[in-house]
Amino acid sequence: MTRAFRWMTWLALSAAATLAHADDVERGKYLATAGDCAACHTARRGEPYAGGRIVPTPFGAIPAPNLTPDTETGIGAWSADDFYRAMHSGEGHDGRSLYPAFPFTSYTKVTRADTDAIFAYLKGLPAVRRAAIPDSLRWPYRMRSLMTAWRTLYFDEGEYKTDPARSAAWNRGAYLVQGLGHCNECHARRNSFGAMVTDPFLAGGIVPVQNWYAPDLSMGTHGGLAGWTETDVVALLKTGRSSKGVAVGQMAEVVLRSTQHLTDADLAAMATYLKSLPDRDPPPQRESAANARELAMNGQKVYTDRCAGCHAADGRGKGDAYPALDGNGSVTEPTGINAIRMVLSGGFSPATAGNPRPYSMPPFSQTLSDDDAAAVVTYIRQAWSNKAPSVSPNDVRAYRSTPGG
Repeated sequence: MTRAFRWMTWLALSAAATLAHADDVERGKYLATAGDCAACHTARRGEPYAGGRIVPTPFGAIPAPNLTPDTETGIGAWSADDFYRAMHSGEGHDGRSLYPAFPFTSYTKVTRADTDAIFAYLKGLPAVRRAAIPDSLRWPYRMRSLMTAWRTLYFDEGEYKTDPARSAAWNRGAYLVQGLGHCNECHARRNSFGAMVTDPFLAGGIVPVQNWYAPDLSMGTHGGLAGWTETDVVALLKTGRSSKGVAVGQMAEVVLRSTQHLTDADLAAMATYLKSLPDRDPPPQRESAANARELAMNGQKVYTDRCAGCHAADGRGKGDAYPALDGNGSVTEPTGINAIRMVLSGGFSPATAGNPRPYSMPPFSQTLSDDDAAAVVTYIRQAWSNKAPSVSPNDVRAYRSTPGG
């Protein structure tokens, strides 16, 4: 073999390796977007992925760490094995257990090939030096030794396993929903130790501290998305709006930062998986207030004066501008939290490529009393085909100054 031939072979192999690395970096960027990593690891007006954003929990606040390749304050000294161990096993570079505010409980399902691609993308970011911020966890939750028992009770480690009885699209959707998308981290109840209640899966729950109700994601009977089609799900994830409702609160940020950037094929796969979730038992309903009928009657007057102009007298909304309230899962969800917060604080949908100028709902906290707000929410939860329990003025007071708006 001549020296020239060896040189040409080396150049070809080097070029192929460079292209393969570039492909990994680009794929890692897409996967990091699918995982919505920037949402926690980017402080407001901060450098991308440089950490510093405070993640609130019922046990105290935890600052998200720096994921840029700075060797002292980021992941510059990490190896791909270290990163996989963090994602898969919930263990940091120093071997300590990570707190489940980092959703390793879902990311454990991500494959090694995908964690390697994400790591390659993060290692290619500009290095940002940012001193770590100490957490403010209360005692005894700051004792990491307690995580050993927590992990034994509540953490099932393991990559996603393909179900051969299901289609490729279903498996792709399950992988994204269960793993990278970590949907269950919000769309599930949590017990007193902060662990997700996963049976039934994706059955909805109040997001701790943020105080929004993340709905049940079943599209079957009694599910939070009952009556939705797969097209409706894709439209919401892609544009922030659909014929069945709009993304507001935390979901608006998820659409803005993450799901609008996913391929149509991946969004359709997620919808295919959600469509397969089983029917639900009728949810336990909270007891209506004794004066629910009176509240609804008063609420109809408020609705006619303040709401019907946009949402129509019959609750069917107006085209793409104003969503229907009749049959809207955000209106009829079990707690009434979302409707109360929308009336008080307004609703602001994300500006996406598919919906660059979304219509928003103004806040009424300054113009409606607790009694009037409770009345109009009760009315829309019980008017037309809606049959949800009433809310009380005390419920409204509880969310007037709630954090996480």
